[in-house]
Amino acid sequence: MNRDDKIAKSITTLSSREVYRNKWMRVREDEILRSNGEKGIYGVVEKHDGCVILPIEDGRIWLVEQYRYTIEQRALELPQGGWEMEIDDPEELARGELKEELGLGAAKMVNLGFMWIAYGFLRQKIHIFVATGLTAQQPEPDAEEHDLVVRNVPVAEFEQMLLDGTIRDGTTLAAWGMYQLWRSKGNAF
Repeated sequence: MNRDDKIAKSITTLSSREVYRNKWMRVREDEILRSNGEKGIYGVVEKHDGCVILPIEDGRIWLVEQYRYTIEQRALELPQGGWEMEIDDPEELARGELKEELGLGAAKMVNLGFMWIAYGFLRQKIHIFVATGLTAQQPEPDAEEHDLVVRNVPVAEFEQMLLDGTIRDGTTLAAWGMYQLWRSKGNAF
């Protein structure tokens, strides 16, 4: 029995209906019953697993800048993404995203774990990888990445961008935090 099996559910699903679907996501609305007896609804967005990659070498980190339609701004972030299908091997996805967005291969990929992005409404895991031993390959951007700009900055500059709000992406912030914790435990390349 795992830890989740020991925790009593405080919400029961009474019914579920799909509201919308495309190749990237599914949206459903569930009628629920809370443990206090109150009924309600819950909207859930479901997406396939994704990944975020920290390509780091010689005190420098690679970032991508692209227009993010949802916030109507260009955003600077670590390379990240997912495919329009279930994945069996998160490292394969991470290597694919690294090549697709940055045109880089990695001799070494370290899986730092995974996180849920915004589980208040979104069911999606993001696997966190550190990539080292980087070598140039031909980038393969998809249609969503037509305006992607690659940036390579010193780690100190990257950290300043996190602090001053230049980088506001939660996945990038969380991945950097996981990497720092991993390093603080004596892990290194």
